[in-house]
Amino acid sequence: MFHTISEIETCAKWWVDWEMLHNKTLLITGATGLVGKYLLCVLLAHNRIYGGNMKFLAMGRNRQKFYQRFKEVEDIENVIFYEQDICDSIQINVPIDFIIHLASNAHPRLYALEPIATEMTNILGTNNLLKLAAENKGCRILFASSGDIYGDQTDHSSYLSEDDCGYINCNTLRAGYIEGKRAGEALCNAYKEERGVDFVIARLCRIYGFTMQIDDSKAISQFILNAVKNEDIVLKSAGNQTFSYLYVFDVVTAILTILTKGVSGNAYNVADNNQTVSLKELAEMIAEISHVKVIYGEEYALQKKGASSFQNVRLSSKKLLDLGWEPQFSMMEGLQRTIYALRN
Repeated sequence: MFHTISEIETCAKWWVDWEMLHNKTLLITGATGLVGKYLLCVLLAHNRIYGGNMKFLAMGRNRQKFYQRFKEVEDIENVIFYEQDICDSIQINVPIDFIIHLASNAHPRLYALEPIATEMTNILGTNNLLKLAAENKGCRILFASSGDIYGDQTDHSSYLSEDDCGYINCNTLRAGYIEGKRAGEALCNAYKEERGVDFVIARLCRIYGFTMQIDDSKAISQFILNAVKNEDIVLKSAGNQTFSYLYVFDVVTAILTILTKGVSGNAYNVADNNQTVSLKELAEMIAEISHVKVIYGEEYALQKKGASSFQNVRLSSKKLLDLGWEPQFSMMEGLQRTIYALRN
């Protein structure tokens, strides 16, 4: 079976335009999250193995959490950590070449518990980071958006391209996250027009991987955590909702591809057309891997408040594939790796 370190090192040699990043300074927000941790580990590994001489700044609200999340990473001392909320004014006196903005509440329980912070991180926080990008001439910022910005779709069989848009019920707590991402994208365009900021947008599908956190309340995360404990998978609906999913390795290579090869001012779906399944199918796949059953249960009131009502979020990967990106792991392979790593 695979080893997490060897997988990280494989990702670190993945074909992107590394020369564009060598000898540059990168600021990463949301570095303790599922994607942020994996990404920073890949960047550190590339420096260590290939001498990229990149400098890394990480920003987060809790210094102790940051070092706890990276306690097994040997060269984490090479990262300068800034402890602050991105919604506060950002003062960094180091020239920055790239900003990768991943910070966001990203699961239903937090949408319900922290609705103001959920929205403000994506609006006020993004505004502050765009200001920082504008102050650093030539800086490129990547904004991590979401496939949920497409809203509800009447055609549940089609794949959504970057030009699609649908209805969002604003009178829900979940809407704060989605409208925050939409507003963040609009701010990127405003800063490009008014202050010449170079930006690209990664619209992420639903992501999983062994860098997930145990308090993650997304359905796929709960399924995986049950599987890790050899418990039955609890499905809290009929499971007909269909979404795009992607393993964190492929998400990180996609982000690096968009960062180095994406056309300024463009958004790119981060997904794989071959990894679109219903919630029921997903539960059955995870149950098969772990030799447990799928059972049906009730959704907690708090989860209902932050849950998605969408029935179909199938993201087209064509535009991303045109940049030369290719996914390396099937859904079954990614799930197997995730469950194995978390068990060990």
